[in-house]
Amino acid sequence: MREAIQQALTELAASFKDRRVHVFDISISKIDEKKLSLSGHLLDEAHLAFLRQSIADRFPTLRLDTTAISVLRHPENLHLRVATPLTGLYNTPSFLNPLVSELVYGTELEVLEEYERWVFTRQTDGYLGWAYAPYLSAAPQPAATHLVLLPSCALYSEPDAQSEIISRLVSGAALHLEQTTAEFAHIQAHKNGWMSLSALAALSELPKSVAERRSAVGPLARRMMGVPYLWGGCTGNGIDCSGFSRLVHRWLGLEIPRDADMQHAVAKPIAHSFEPGDLLFFSEREDGGRGITHVGISLGGWKIIHSSRSNNGVAIDDVQKNQFLRSIFVSAGTFIA
Repeated sequence: MREAIQQALTELAASFKDRRVHVFDISISKIDEKKLSLSGHLLDEAHLAFLRQSIADRFPTLRLDTTAISVLRHPENLHLRVATPLTGLYNTPSFLNPLVSELVYGTELEVLEEYERWVFTRQTDGYLGWAYAPYLSAAPQPAATHLVLLPSCALYSEPDAQSEIISRLVSGAALHLEQTTAEFAHIQAHKNGWMSLSALAALSELPKSVAERRSAVGPLARRMMGVPYLWGGCTGNGIDCSGFSRLVHRWLGLEIPRDADMQHAVAKPIAHSFEPGDLLFFSEREDGGRGITHVGISLGGWKIIHSSRSNNGVAIDDVQKNQFLRSIFVSAGTFIA
């Protein structure tokens, strides 16, 4: 009986194997002829209901006890926002682990679990990870009005580029603009100060139509040219391929998934007549599989701008003239059309 139940749990867990967006850690605590006790963690009540129904269908004679299962999402969960210019997201609560992603100022996080000075969090798109609690805050933040459009931008004490630099903010951060001069804007963020107006775009004025977005994608993406490659990076301090495509889409007024395979899964498939802003997906898997591992943004046709290890950062390539890229190309899709 135990072996059959364990096999059933393994099969159920396979439905939630993507740990970037799911938590399904369930084990057998106790079992006898009449009762099965399970323990562990699940993300939400819907998953608990799925577990209960699945076990009842497979083992109808067993009484199921799930009181030792912790459900992480609740309506009363604490919501925090990133209160520093930038912080990392990790698979486990330690700075010693590889970077999974990055969180810019203002990013909203739902707290699912706490461990010492760390919190296990869920972003509004469902992406999970551990963040360092001292860099987060429950204090209200002013409503965002503008996005930072440069890899990074200095925050000055006065509306003068010769005044003291009090901090820096990075690409994609959403800020509240209070007032402007001819060249500077006074903004509220983790610190209040002055920033060059040319570094900002009003959220209300981001491209909205397909034509506007396709026209804007090239100039916006080129703002990141030369930014170094960083696995898990999302900003001008260093960026990976999917972080780059996600950032550019944010500048276009679109929110897309974090990772390349996630983007591929939900993008609208397109044929080989690529327009600016379409995404080209690639696979570099050594096992010969076609799982998506890389993404680039078309500038029109096969010319792409992307953040790659081979270029050590954001650069432009022609897929048809690059033998390696041509050999690993899989398909294309778009979020713009």
